[in-house]
Amino acid sequence: MFSSAAPPAVHDGHAVDRFVPIASLTKAVTGTVLIQMATAGTLTLDDPVERWLPAVPGTGITLGHLARHTSGLPRLPPGRLSRRDPYAAFDRPALDRLLPRLDGLAERPPGQEEYSNLGYAVLGAALTAASGRTYEELVTEHVLRPLNLTEITANPDPNRRLLPPGRLGRPRRPWTMTGAILPAGGLWATPRAAADLVVRLLVERRLGAPAPSWQTAGPLHWHNGATRDASIFAGGMDDGRWVMIHRLNAPPEDTDRAGMEILKGAGTIPR
Repeated sequence: MFSSAAPPAVHDGHAVDRFVPIASLTKAVTGTVLIQMATAGTLTLDDPVERWLPAVPGTGITLGHLARHTSGLPRLPPGRLSRRDPYAAFDRPALDRLLPRLDGLAERPPGQEEYSNLGYAVLGAALTAASGRTYEELVTEHVLRPLNLTEITANPDPNRRLLPPGRLGRPRRPWTMTGAILPAGGLWATPRAAADLVVRLLVERRLGAPAPSWQTAGPLHWHNGATRDASIFAGGMDDGRWVMIHRLNAPPEDTDRAGMEILKGAGTIPR
């Protein structure tokens, strides 16, 4: 746990140097890439998805809708997902097969809120199509290098991953999130790098106003995330207070509650 209100508490003396999955906090990185590319004139938030991807024209879905979770697309890709490794089969060819029928997959009209991991997979594909770069290259160019961050990656050294113990005390195998779902939740970071990301995006605002990926509640910008074995909560207040909590083998709702309570303890947050 890192925050502006308390000294960092870590699992052990080496935890800050080990990589952990940051789950849906990845979306804040993806949204920042979108804003930086729009600022550079490569694309606009009003671009229809079919400008960059082979979707059916006339869906009404824009890149801005995807970033704000207002595309109307469902939370998850269609089909049966494995409980053990739900996104392993969702690679780029699987996403490409969905694109021509996005209009049929939408559960709501564009403009209505519907949190969507699928939407962020589509957004990530659009960003790579518009730039001709890989997702990892875009993250490095538009986020990591400008923020002077290095320990955030899609493919950490296996020997530096911090994994929770499973049966017989052996480390549990993490979900496979290096395919099409990567822009929605596949990045890893050291806890210290994740905290630096939050401070530099939400407090120092080195890249401008927070991207539309962040959830807002009055003066608070925040995001959470969870995989099977890890949960994260990150938030920053307009007055400079912030928190980043990452926990292994802990219920996500408890992680969210802890983060909110830390910030509430230092001031007023709308309930």
